This record gives sequence, structure tokens and C-alpha cells, in this order.
Amino acid sequence: MELRVLRYFLMVAREENITRAAQALHVTQPTLSRQLVQLEEELGVKLFIRKSHRIELTEEGILLRRRAQEMMQLSEIIKDELSGNDEELTGKVAIGAGELKSMDQLADIIAEFHEEHPKVEFELYSGNVEGIKFQIDQGLLDLGLFIEPVEIEKYDFLRMSQVERWGGLVPEDHPLAKKTTLKASDLHQQALIISKSTPMRNELKSWFGEFGQELNIVNTYNLLYNSAMLMRKNMGLGLSLELHSHYDGLTFIPLELELNLTSVLAWKSNQVFSSTTTKFIEFAKKYLKSISS
Repeated sequence: MELRVLRYFLMVAREENITRAAQALHVTQPTLSRQLVQLEEELGVKLFIRKSHRIELTEEGILLRRRAQEMMQLSEIIKDELSGNDEELTGKVAIGAGELKSMDQLADIIAEFHEEHPKVEFELYSGNVEGIKFQIDQGLLDLGLFIEPVEIEKYDFLRMSQVERWGGLVPEDHPLAKKTTLKASDLHQQALIISKSTPMRNELKSWFGEFGQELNIVNTYNLLYNSAMLMRKNMGLGLSLELHSHYDGLTFIPLELELNLTSVLAWKSNQVFSSTTTKFIEFAKKYLKSISS
């Protein structure tokens, strides 16, 4: 299966039309049609449903589109990793990060590294722990910034110095907004909006103790911003990590029995990285060691 043919397939999937795809690819329509037929024969599945004015993907075609996009992305990563030279550091470092206070510290590391190596490009992906780990495992991200615990056998990591503190996001006109800390008994009968991350939900349920099985969860989120809009509409109280961000109409109140966690900058163990990513990891190690000293 050639990357060129997968590129043809992706263009047809995007255009939903053989003629338009052939024009965009600068190939003849018969050539493109023949390549698609050969791809279906090679895979032994039907990829398209051909209709009068458009082409639709089958379930197998939808799966191939996702995998082909990943392969195209990986091919670009390989080109970037091998295109550097000994004179000046180039290439790309791809990092996934959750919504964490320690992103501020990571931004310092990236900015100082970029000052030394201005031709290095950084790609930042925002997501939750599960999404970031999946992309690291697929080779689409080099590193990830996420909350502990970490799977020690799968990842190497650096522990960030910033402590991540949990609390409630409460509308300013809510009776609980006057409190300086929130107890489990304050929240267990409230409608709650919480992270959909399984490890985070387990941590929160553990914090609730005897009330952990009686929570009224009305909404879950992977990233906070959109669900904060629901909190402002009084749909529920939010449970989240404290961030540098401010949401109008909401106030952050820490939990009384503190639920504090640490975050890590992690990468896949026994992974062979580009020289650029390797140098960035070494730079991050030295940076964090220097501030801890």
C-alpha cells in the first residue's frame, strides 16, 4: 500500500467526487479510478458507495480514512525528524497538554528552548489524559503533560514543580460562593459538572468519601471552557483544577480537605526520538533541576 495511493484515496474522500479529486491531484480521471479499484482489491473490501453525483465512504472506508490520515501525519513527522542538520537545530516537537497550571511552567521551558533554537517548531495539542496518551502511543505526539498517576512501565517522565489544586467553580450569586472552602457535604446534593477522565472521577469520588456513590452528575467535560458556560447558566456546580484562566460570573473555591495532585511531562519509554526532541527533553530536565535547586 503506497502513500501516494492513500493520498489519492483521502482526496476522493474529501471531495466526494472522482472528477474534482482528479483535478485537485493533477491526474486523469481513469488513472484515479483505476488506483481506487486496485486499492479495494488489495484490501479486499469495498471502500466507496458510488452514487449518481457523489461518492460516499463505506464503514471500511471511514476506518481507512482515519488510519490513512494518521499515516500521512506520521510521514510528515518522519520527514521533519530526518531533515535536520548538524549546523543548526531544526524540526518539530509535538506536545499534548491538558488544562493545567503547570502549562505555564512548560511554556517557560518551550520559550527558553526556542530562544536557543529559533528554527525548531512546536506543535501543541490540547486534550484530556486519555487522548494525549493515545496519540503518544500512536506516535503522533512526542510528549504529554498530564496529571499523575503515570503508567511507570510505559512512560518516562519529569515531575513538574507546580501543584495542581482541585476546587469548585461556583456562580457568583450562588449561596456557596461566600464560602472560603467547600466540603463534601456542601456538594453531594448539588448538580455537578465534572471531568470525564476516569482517573479524575475516581480521585473525586474518593475525596467525597461516604457521599461518593450519591453524586448528581449532570454534565462531563474533557476541556473546561465550554462546560463553564453551563455553570454560568446555573446548570450545575463545576469541579475542576485551579487554572490561570478566569471565567466571568464564576468563582473558584478550593476544596476543604485539599485534593492536590502533581503533573508530569511524559514520553514513551524506549522510544527513539529525533535529535530535536531528544535535545528538548534534555533541556527540560536541566531546567526543572535548576529550579528545584
